[in-house]
Amino acid sequence: MRSYKIPYAVMNYAQLREEGYYYVDKSRYITELEKYQVPVFLRPRRFGKSLFCTMLDYYYDLNEADRFESLFGDTWIGQHPTGRQNSYMVLHLDFSIVSVEEDIREMEKSFGIAINKSIRGFAEITYKKYFSTFKFSATENSADLLSDLITYISLNNLPPIYLIIDEYDNFTNQLITTFKDNLYSELTTGDSFLRTFFKVIKEGVKSQGIGGVFITGVLPITMDDLTSGFNIAEMVTLEPNLVSMLGFTYDETETYLQAVFDGYGFDKKLLPEIRQIIRNNYDGYKFLPNAEPIYNSTILTYFLKRFTINNATIPDELIDENLRTDLGWIKRLTLGEERAREMLHQLVFDGTLGYTREMLKSKFTREQFFQKEFYPISLYYLGMTTLADNFYMVLPNNTMRTIFVDYYNTLNDLRGTPDKYIGFFKQFTKDHSVETLFDGYYRVYLGQFPAQSFDKMNENFIRNTFYELCNRYLSSEYLFALEQNYPSGRADWEITGRPGTPYHLNKQIVEFKYFPSKEAKRILALDYPHKDDIEQVCRYAADAQEILQNFHIRKFVIYVAANKGYRIWEV
Repeated sequence: MRSYKIPYAVMNYAQLREEGYYYVDKSRYITELEKYQVPVFLRPRRFGKSLFCTMLDYYYDLNEADRFESLFGDTWIGQHPTGRQNSYMVLHLDFSIVSVEEDIREMEKSFGIAINKSIRGFAEITYKKYFSTFKFSATENSADLLSDLITYISLNNLPPIYLIIDEYDNFTNQLITTFKDNLYSELTTGDSFLRTFFKVIKEGVKSQGIGGVFITGVLPITMDDLTSGFNIAEMVTLEPNLVSMLGFTYDETETYLQAVFDGYGFDKKLLPEIRQIIRNNYDGYKFLPNAEPIYNSTILTYFLKRFTINNATIPDELIDENLRTDLGWIKRLTLGEERAREMLHQLVFDGTLGYTREMLKSKFTREQFFQKEFYPISLYYLGMTTLADNFYMVLPNNTMRTIFVDYYNTLNDLRGTPDKYIGFFKQFTKDHSVETLFDGYYRVYLGQFPAQSFDKMNENFIRNTFYELCNRYLSSEYLFALEQNYPSGRADWEITGRPGTPYHLNKQIVEFKYFPSKEAKRILALDYPHKDDIEQVCRYAADAQEILQNFHIRKFVIYVAANKGYRIWEV
């Protein structure tokens, strides 16, 4: 069996295909994209947009015709070519390299430095043989340079341009997050250089000097603000036929996982465990209410890269640290810590944010982006929430849950120093007792809250904060999960020993129930938990045992009676 390399941080399609990296074939979507003239496709960061752009680059580039078989022969599109393959001169622009400056003149200069090199290289190097008599205007204006190309192509009946713009809104989004609102407005209104550039693209499409376009980004804000000058864009993000174009489906993920285990010769007894780990941490994105959930491809690949490098050892850090930089968006979106607290409170306590289908639109303005009722949609495009159904947004997985709860704790001054918590966590490493863990959490973490706060608490809050705290201090030896999916339902909370530790093959499943203080006397007097709760956690344990046959599984029910106390039973 072939041992594939794991393509973490590999963003060039030819490199991936020629250097033995594993490839999830997304080429069939080329056929779907050709149904649109100027498609704009949005996805959160780290969903594989740049890699997909380079695939289009090699597919359409007439200079790459001799490599078509080696690059695409065994792919879906290689077996079903569209007839437009290798028929364009490809101009690939990456707007993510445009640096943010302090005023409109400096921004135009920065844009020119980043973009003009690609435009000039297009005529002077890449397709030089077609431009023997061509000369650019004596200007550094990017729109003029692009216009020069399009005019020459049209007048000389040359192969048209296939234009790729990757991360079209990267630098404008940076303006938003750094509170440069006035500069953003200058860029997206009037006769700004950016609007003029997109007007030239529009004219190029009209004259057929540009024969195809593909644009990627994160948010629809900038495209909406550019609409009057660029009203040919087709926002295809919410098209059902494209919803799985980026990210990995369950089937794609399973095939990927099998290839890793086969190629590296890993013990397949680990497979059920690894499936659960990656599903808990990287699964859960739904970009349409009825769509199949998908994995974030980059952070899944991050996990598999470290898993293979360390010979089937689960990495200590399950979260790609680069994700934490996205918190800047929360701070900017909410326009202050108080509104951030409100939003985080709802997510940590209730686990949901309500939305309407009408709000889930392919375009919205910068003003809408900052409206409180629009937060769920804004977070959805940023990849921080996802669709649960037609009514609610939820956190997609434990990776995002950890990030949000940690930020909630930070904003509310609840995180605490290690000295505050290490006593009972160290004790747990000796007695492996859920009672030890929860007692410490209840006394130390929940003990920080005033009495009136407990009236607003619920089971979801207990699960989320207990999970984050345990994961923070014990993740080197244990794996934690929330709402673990089983055939009989979702288990509230789980702890499992990491492979390679003395605690491996040990799992503890907990069912939580939260009761207000007025019920405390009754709850704390119980000798046994309710029959339904016992049966529920036993069903989860039976499901887990079916999957993890060699594991020793213990079952617990925990009743929390507000700030009056708690009861724990092993059942």
